[in-house]
Amino acid sequence: MISGLDHINIRTSDLDRLCKFYVDVLGMEVGERPSFDVPGAWIYAGGQAVLHVVVTNKPARGNTQPVDHFALNAHGCAAIEKRLQKAKSAYRVADVPGRAMKQIFVSDPDGVSVELNFTDTKDVSG
Repeated sequence: MISGLDHINIRTSDLDRLCKFYVDVLGMEVGERPSFDVPGAWIYAGGQAVLHVVVTNKPARGNTQPVDHFALNAHGCAAIEKRLQKAKSAYRVADVPGRAMKQIFVSDPDGVSVELNFTDTKDVSG
């Protein structure tokens, strides 16, 4: 039985650039990672390693093309928008019809689409 989503694994050829985006722009943090044979990082949100990053220039095995984006629960919509503007990251804001939810869509430096979901009343009404 599936009990939830553990993490997303993404690939990059520039670990520093990618970590800088997730830490400085989205407010996540790089944390503990086992010493695998392949370089990379684990990026945490709320105490959980939600992004496992692998450094490689090799093409991915298998077909991951149908994956469109991944979504993260977030808070502090105005602060994140300011960070995105400061970083000159293009993004799109949307309200979810029939729900008290606001979304920000942004791509990381390697082109991975990230959806940020805001449900806090301060975020949704602002």
